[in-house]
Amino acid sequence: MTTSRRLADRKSAKFQKNILKRGGVPETTIKKGNTYPVGPIVLGFFVFIVIGSSIFQIIRTASSGGTA
Repeated sequence: MTTSRRLADRKSAKFQKNILKRGGVPETTIKKGNTYPVGPIVLGFFVFIVIGSSIFQIIRTASSGGTA
């Protein structure tokens, strides 16, 4: 066998071994569906700010007679 043929056989064997391992991911690396990138307190704060500012803007627009 030539050197390039041995190298090709070695790479092919390594590739075949990797194919058999596909899909065998450990349970610890799979993301859980319950985790959020933002905590519930921070999310509630942002919702409060957005809804509060929109209500404030509506009240301000209504008190000024509808003109900006």
